[in-house]
Amino acid sequence: MINLETEARVTLQRLRPRIEPLLADADTLTNDDRAIFLDRLERLFPAIFRLMFDLYGQRYDFFYHLEQTLFTVVDLYAARPPELKALDRQREANPQWFQGEHMMGGVCYVDLFAGTLAGVREKIPYLKELGLTYLHLMPLFRAPDGENDGGYAISDYRNVNPALGSNGELIALAADLRENGISLVLDFVFNHTSNEHDWAQRALAGDEEYQAFYLMFDDRQLPDQYERTLREIFPEQAPGNFTYQPAINKWVWTTFREFQWDLNYANPRVFRAMLGEMLFLANIGTEVLRLDAVAFVWKQLGTMCEGLPQVHTVVRAYNAFVRLAAPSMLFKSEAIVHPAEVARYIHPDEAPLSYNPTLMALLWESLATRKVTLLRQSMIKRFTIPEGCTWVNYVRCHDDIGWTFADEDGWEVGINGYDHRQFLNTFYIGKFPGSFAKGLPFNYNPQTGDMRISGMCASLAGLEQAAETGSSLYREHALRRIELIHAVIISAGGIPLLYLGDEIALTNDYGYRQNPRRANDTRWAHRRAFDWDRAVLRRDAATTPGRVFQTLLHLIRIRKQTPAFANGQTEFFDTGNEHVLGYVRSRAILVLANFSEQQQTARVHWLPDNPVNLVSGEPVAPASAGSAALTLEPYQFVWLAPGKKTTGNKAT
Repeated sequence: MINLETEARVTLQRLRPRIEPLLADADTLTNDDRAIFLDRLERLFPAIFRLMFDLYGQRYDFFYHLEQTLFTVVDLYAARPPELKALDRQREANPQWFQGEHMMGGVCYVDLFAGTLAGVREKIPYLKELGLTYLHLMPLFRAPDGENDGGYAISDYRNVNPALGSNGELIALAADLRENGISLVLDFVFNHTSNEHDWAQRALAGDEEYQAFYLMFDDRQLPDQYERTLREIFPEQAPGNFTYQPAINKWVWTTFREFQWDLNYANPRVFRAMLGEMLFLANIGTEVLRLDAVAFVWKQLGTMCEGLPQVHTVVRAYNAFVRLAAPSMLFKSEAIVHPAEVARYIHPDEAPLSYNPTLMALLWESLATRKVTLLRQSMIKRFTIPEGCTWVNYVRCHDDIGWTFADEDGWEVGINGYDHRQFLNTFYIGKFPGSFAKGLPFNYNPQTGDMRISGMCASLAGLEQAAETGSSLYREHALRRIELIHAVIISAGGIPLLYLGDEIALTNDYGYRQNPRRANDTRWAHRRAFDWDRAVLRRDAATTPGRVFQTLLHLIRIRKQTPAFANGQTEFFDTGNEHVLGYVRSRAILVLANFSEQQQTARVHWLPDNPVNLVSGEPVAPASAGSAALTLEPYQFVWLAPGKKTTGNKAT
């Protein structure tokens, strides 16, 4: 059996004489740059070798592909701008930079938020006013005209959609954001390309090298075998997982849509080519790369072709190469899978950041049921992740809401997962008696009864219903729901992420129904244009947008001033009241949140000394003398911190 440690050492000794002249010939590199690269190579190569051997070591040409991949990395390291190399050194000296209480994220589409990249630059003062330190711009590179899955069908990873601006404007925006303390976050769609990508066009022209970049079949024999264990991701829009291409008489693997062709990562040329695209994005100033549809990138007959062990090997190999050439860029995983599977992607050597889809889904579940039993149970089991990693917590995103809780968590608290999802679907499309929600069904599957939910936060929380009825009570409850769930994501531990527009309580936009290209996709109800006229009202707390904006701004400022809200320990506990969520942050802050319209009393096992509610600035007393219980008003949340000790009428 091969000794990988010895083989790695011997291989590096052989490769260094090939790499050092490439570094020496790059006139963009200083002697310090060359020394830094070689030092990183010595540290990282054993892991790189092992990971690449696991993926491709069975191939006769393994060493050739490993060498060529390293040459690609050297080329892109040499092309990396000096200011980004300086950022790399800063981040290597402070690898936990993204874990602080100062972190606050926002996400938007360029065109819907500000029209163009230049428009986003003009809105940086707004982003700073909101306290953002992290801005995720949804897909902005070339994609097919018309239907392109919201930009997730990439036709060119290196050229911005001309309707949004130019590459130069993107680089300038990244620099301006960085100057203002905001990290640029971009998507990396690496499971598939669009059928208009140059690689796909070459494959359609008969180029066998590029046909091998994808998964193509001469007949239905293998596709039919694969289909037995695959699920349909978009059963309404794109049933099945393969699309026939008459121009070449082949079937192409298309997990998502017929115009999105799955890449073949069993081909090391694909790995190397996509690494080049990844490092290109790093070199324009991307600081966080969201790995789209990460679970699907490796296929194996007889499996679901989701979350296979090789998926993690691929991501870890990419992580190691990025740390070699551009270590200031981090990975964020987008794995909307079983909660136990989500955690498998989270690791400093894989993706140190990850969306927290279970928290998102169960915040809405708790609002619908007015109970936190399932939320608390799931968070007790699943919130803790490896040291050096962090959740990205959110209440909405560009996609639908799927009820991604674990059935076993439900059973433990007496909930049948299937039945409960049917209830939640009915509730959030407004069909359940007493529902406050104005959501829309997305991708209903009549065979399984599965459905997901579209809608803006404000519409799902009841603000749209309140406007229709004219009820001031409904309005107040809706506003409190919006504030409550945002208070949880801001305080729970991790990076809070706002879907821009929610901070001014935008509701659904139904205009998509008049657009033939979008009419069958209800997600466009919440992929709506930002309303800058409405945003003018954000400083007037007497208005609805002002009330929400000022409340969220207040909470964000408290977070930034409170070190205990940095990423760290979060202890969820049973408050003795099924309506009240409770957790302790970093053994210093007690958080309680009432998810019902009724006053509730919660039992606590610990109170800070002389507790003060950071939200109101007022001292808090137990419900009765000598008790360990606190009373909360409808939808109230409190952040309790130690206050000053008092002696008589004087603070000490």
